[in-house]
Formats: sequence, structure tokens, C-alpha cells
Amino acid sequence: MIAVDLAPGIVPDRDAVVALESTIITHGMPYPQNVETARRVEDQIHKTGAVPATIAVMDGRLKIGLTDPELEALAQARDVAKLSRADLAACMARGGTGATTVSATMIAAAHAGIAVFATGGIGGVHRGAEQSFDISADLTELAQTPVTVVGAGAKAILDLPKTLEVLETNGVPVIAYGQDALPAFWSRDSGLPAPLRADSAAEIAQMHLARQALGLPGGQLVANPIPASTEIPREVIDPIISQALAEAEAEAQGISGKSVTPFLLQRIFELTEGRSLEANIALVLNNARLAAEIALELQTKTRKAESAVVPGGSLA
Repeated sequence: MIAVDLAPGIVPDRDAVVALESTIITHGMPYPQNVETARRVEDQIHKTGAVPATIAVMDGRLKIGLTDPELEALAQARDVAKLSRADLAACMARGGTGATTVSATMIAAAHAGIAVFATGGIGGVHRGAEQSFDISADLTELAQTPVTVVGAGAKAILDLPKTLEVLETNGVPVIAYGQDALPAFWSRDSGLPAPLRADSAAEIAQMHLARQALGLPGGQLVANPIPASTEIPREVIDPIISQALAEAEAEAQGISGKSVTPFLLQRIFELTEGRSLEANIALVLNNARLAAEIALELQTKTRKAESAVVPGGSLA
């Protein structure tokens, strides 16, 4: 038996709930910005009318929603494991503490009956993957776990064309919100066209339900562009990313696997004099708002569908 704790006030069968990952707290930002941002993201979801559920493993228990003291404790914890599909169960079995990545958060959300998840940006195919085979488990998770993931596209440090290709190969819908271009995390335009476009939360919710009705496995990725007022244009951020990647390669003997992304994000933070962190916070808040709107639309549409069916299974 696995130990799963639903925080007080989180009832997925009743409420519009939005799942939130926890690696942004433990591996994405320094203290105290990490816990302050986590609280702001949860507040944004509350203000939109939905219920936030930050997910993590603490002392071997899968937490679906963290209390404020738990958020604070996780934000200051040391040596927290970074959990994906491969090591989520092992961490729980050993009674450990770990922060959930996109893939692990999707698994936990689906287990709890939560259909929508807000994140910063997904992982993907790393640059040079043709040599390293470094491809995030987020991509295969999107292909098999039925959760709508709202992010600002894939992280811009990745090989975006290859990431898009792998998503297409695995049948994952990639939906740009309100524009035809695929966003690239800190930038609104990656230079790549998005395969699909949606202009409202209601449309995205309907796509989720249509996939469900067809029995299609997997979820969908909603690529929500960062607000124009806080973006770092592609022509500005690309040289900085290239410099950070070159430095990571030069120190390759000490930087590999799950350590690569935190190193790059920290170096980009330094090279942009903090601007990347400000943009990161803005895009996460923006994604939380849209995810909450989608969750509310899903709740409304599901209730309407249920009320249209009379006992016996026929339509009213």
C-alpha cells in the first residue's frame, strides 16, 4: 500500500483542482523566493476560483496539496531528491523526501483524479541529444498520462525542434494559447509554428474531454506565452543560453544528468542579472491563471454532461 495524503480542502471529485510541481521550490529558485513564489502561485489559483494542490513526497508519503508549514519546510530542506517516473516509487518506499518534476507530478495528479497541471515549462530533448541521448521523461509521460499540462512551452535551454518532433511522434497535442507561434519559456516566440492553437480555456477543456471520449491515452501540452511585459526576447536570451551551455560543457565532468538544468538556470540567472528569475516567476503565475480557468471549464462541462444523463443511461 502506498501512503497518499490529500490536504484539507482538496476534493478532486467536487472542486476544480490544479496540480503544481514542487521542483520549482527545491531546485528552481533560491530561498526565500521559492516559497514566496509558491504561495503567490497558489494565491493566483485561489483568486481565479480553483483549488491549488502542490505535490511532493515527504517522509515517504505522497502529498497531494501542501499546508503552509509543509511548503516552508520543503523550501528550506536540503538534499531533496528530484523525482521523475523512474524514482518516485523508490523514494516513497524508502520513506524519503522528494520534489516532483513534470512527469512525477502528472502521475500523482492522475492518481488523485486531478486533470490539470500548471508548471513553468516542460523538459525535453537536450541539445546534443544525438550524442548523449539526454531526453526528459516529461515527453513520454505526456504520451501516456491523461493530464492537461499548462506551461510556457519547453525550457529554452533545450533543442526545441527535436522536442516538438518527439512530442509529435508520441501523439501529444501541442496547443499554443492565443497565438500561432510556439512560445519558448522566457520568450513569446521560439521561431517555430505551433501544431495547434486555442484561444480560450473553454476550447482547451473541450479538447481534453474529446480525447477522453475517444479513449486516447496521454495528455496535452498547452504552451502559454509569457506576458509581453516580462519576456526576454529570443535575440537577447539565445546568446546567453549558448554561453551557459558552453560553460556547462567545459565543466562536463562535474555536471551531468539531473544536475544540468539547475546549473544552466543558475548561470542564466547570473548572466541576465536576475532578469530570468523575474520572467520565470511571471510566466509561472500566468500559467497558473490559465490552468485554473481550464480546470473551472472542465468542472462546468463535466457537471453539465452529468446532469444531461438520467438514471438508466439515456440522455435527458
